[in-house]
Amino acid sequence: ERDSEIFIDYGRYFVPDRERQLQTMVDLIPYHEQPHSIIDLGCGESLLAEAVLEQRPESTVYGLDGSAEMIQRAQERLNRFGERFQARRFDLFARSWPETNFPVKAVVSSLALHHLDGAQKQVLFGEIYALLEPGGVFTIADLVEPARRLGWELAAKAWDEAVRERALELDGTLEGFTLFEAERWNLYRYFDPEDIDKPSRLLDQLKWLEQAGFAGVDVVWMRAGHAIFGGAK
Repeated sequence: ERDSEIFIDYGRYFVPDRERQLQTMVDLIPYHEQPHSIIDLGCGESLLAEAVLEQRPESTVYGLDGSAEMIQRAQERLNRFGERFQARRFDLFARSWPETNFPVKAVVSSLALHHLDGAQKQVLFGEIYALLEPGGVFTIADLVEPARRLGWELAAKAWDEAVRERALELDGTLEGFTLFEAERWNLYRYFDPEDIDKPSRLLDQLKWLEQAGFAGVDVVWMRAGHAIFGGAK
C-alpha cells in the first residue's frame, strides 16, 4: 500500500513517456461498435482505464487491482462513467477472474505483471488467451529484464534521464527525480532478487505469448527498460 501511495503521488514522474504509453495501449485495442468488455489487469488509479473509456465508447472496463488504495482512487476518478467502469479487488497470484456481461475483447495491463515470475507469467498468458473472444487482443506495458549486464546499466541510466527530464518538464525542479532516487525506485540500478519485482526477458515473454496461442506477437514501443508488447487471438 505504501508503494501504491508513492506511485499515485509521483507516478507522473516515474513512468517514461506516460501519455504516449497510455495512448499506444488504447490504439492497440480494435474499435468495436457493439458493447463489449475490456479487462484492465492491475488498473492502479485507472489512468489507462480512463483513456480506454473515453476513446472506446461501447466498452465496459473491469479494473482489477490488489491495492485497496488504488481501487478507491480508481472508483473516485471514474465515477462519471457509471456502470461502464467496474472496479474489483483482484489477487494477481490467485487469478479468480470476474464474470462479464459482454464478450471480452481486450485485456490490457500496465506495470503489473513484473510481480509474477516467469512460470506464473506463462500460466497467466494461457488463461488470458482462453478468456478472450476470437479477435481479442492482449497488450502489456511493463518493465522487462535486460539480457546482459550492459543492458541493465543502460536501462538504469535511461530511466534516470527520463525521470529527470519529466520532473523539469512538469514543474521546473528536480523534486520528482530526488524522490525517485531516495526511494531507490530504479530497479535496474537497485535490483533486489528478494524484492517483489521479477521482470522477465522480453524475448522470453514474446515466446510465451506465442506458446499460449497468440498471433501477431510484437513489440511496439520501448524506452528505459519499459516495453509495450502483445498479440491477438
